[in-house]
Amino acid sequence: MDLAVVIPTLNAAATLPATLAALGEAPAEIVVVDGGSIDGTAACAGARLLAAPRGRGQQLAAGIAATRARWLLLLHADTQLAPGWTAAARALMAAGEGRAGYFRFALDSADPRARRLERRVAWRCAALALPYGDQGLLIARSLLERVGGMRPLPLMEDVDLVRRLGRGRLVALDAAAVTAAVKWQRQGWHRRSARNLICLALYLCGVPPGVLVRLYR
Repeated sequence: MDLAVVIPTLNAAATLPATLAALGEAPAEIVVVDGGSIDGTAACAGARLLAAPRGRGQQLAAGIAATRARWLLLLHADTQLAPGWTAAARALMAAGEGRAGYFRFALDSADPRARRLERRVAWRCAALALPYGDQGLLIARSLLERVGGMRPLPLMEDVDLVRRLGRGRLVALDAAAVTAAVKWQRQGWHRRSARNLICLALYLCGVPPGVLVRLYR
């Protein structure tokens, strides 16, 4: 598959091996772009490893520049693509380079609050055309370049990109992207969701990502 997977990491040793394993052998390239991990992420990368300044936007931009495949999959280090993802990806790729695809958000938790959050994310994607980075983004390099590339933002790089793509160039793919629920479990389901919503609202109101990253952390 003429596909490069770019994974930004920061202290992701606990989740990265499973994320890489779920990709299988389909991608032509896998690049892990580390932002200064101190937990052994580099040792468990099991793929081409690059270093970049901390911040997903900068790390993704560095990884994209280091790859050559026609298609790119931008993926978080704590997100495992479910079986069937390759078929969904191939279908989009075969349809041409004019649209980008995102996967169905899911959490690896049996907690009923996880199901409620998944439904809210599905609504957000359908009603507002705002998938987040933890759903992955499959995009042709030519389309990414046409909309201005990956901007080196410290936060909201995913929202920035999908807004430039617009609803008409976004496609929901028929496969799940299963994200680790540990952050919601540790920080509180309502607290983390509320913080994400506040960050989005402030960003849409014009607050710079460099300011928002302090709230996000």
